[in-house]
Amino acid sequence: MMLYPPMAELVNKVGSRYLLVNLVARRARDISQKAEENGDILERKPISMAIDEVYTGKLKIKEEQ
Repeated sequence: MMLYPPMAELVNKVGSRYLLVNLVARRARDISQKAEENGDILERKPISMAIDEVYTGKLKIKEEQ
């Protein structure tokens, strides 16, 4: 079974699996919470939406200096 988007590409965009999991989980919770507050019905799972945002470059890790 092939995963899309490939896990290796997602990890390369973020830096590590740990950061990827935390970033996607946090964004998915945010998507879910906003949909619930607005009474929206999501056609896709929040996790899938968050992964797509990472893959397309819309969601990135903000580095602190």
